[in-house]
Amino acid sequence: MKISWMNRTDTTLGVKQFLLLKGVSQRLYSEVKQQPQAFYRNQQPITPAAQVAPGDQITVVFPPERPDPQLASSLHPLEVIYEDAHWLVINKPAGLTSVPGPSNRTDTVVNRVKGRLEQAGSENLRPHLVTRLDRFTSGIMLIAKDRLANNYATQQLADRTLHKEYLAIVSGRLTNQHDVITLPLGRRPGEIARTVLTTGQPAQTEYWVEQQTATATVVRVQLQTGRTHQIRAHFASLGHPLLGDQLYGGPMHAGMDRQALHALRIEWFDPFCQQLRKFTAPLPDDMLNYQ
Repeated sequence: MKISWMNRTDTTLGVKQFLLLKGVSQRLYSEVKQQPQAFYRNQQPITPAAQVAPGDQITVVFPPERPDPQLASSLHPLEVIYEDAHWLVINKPAGLTSVPGPSNRTDTVVNRVKGRLEQAGSENLRPHLVTRLDRFTSGIMLIAKDRLANNYATQQLADRTLHKEYLAIVSGRLTNQHDVITLPLGRRPGEIARTVLTTGQPAQTEYWVEQQTATATVVRVQLQTGRTHQIRAHFASLGHPLLGDQLYGGPMHAGMDRQALHALRIEWFDPFCQQLRKFTAPLPDDMLNYQ
């Protein structure tokens, strides 16, 4: 994969300094420069020690990402919302696992993306899940198709400029129409569920009430941090676990045989086209029928 940038500043820069300004991480730069010929200036080969003058075009050759031979490919379909050379946005159904584990090593989101990339003849065959969802959470997922895209998305996750929005149905009636749950989350030894612990990791969940019935509340949720089970654990800690969430004590509801949680929207800045990307995943039938 080759990517080119123009030095539009009025300053002469080193190759490394120039690429860091373009958002290439230190780690990725170190990997790329190990190649025999990774950098070109105005289509002529240069070394990492070269200078980049104003108006120069720098081309970087990123080595292909070879497939993991231990990772099986799956040809089961994905519901694709958007796809281009660098990104894949899908709508994951409830019940499909994001990554391989002891109970399923052959048909997860990662396995299906690998199979899709192989069918397309991609040179990069190691999919990067930018966002993950629990097995029984449905909705939008962002996958980076190459290491540079993953580099950009990872930085935005760290800077909290990549935004994710969820829709959840919690038990009971919430008092506040809008609030931010700020409670540290951790896991006690031997337990799967997360719980509020003073020794846990900082976690913030912002929500807005969208609809209420006599026994439940529909909330729109935005994560300020990305802890495991964060939405499920935070609402359970308030005494309002999600409908159908057996792990956190959520009540069962007709037609809802999993936690009532859907990743609704995602928004991030795409450096490849210098645009803000926004996508929405339609609600599945079980949550649509509840409303």
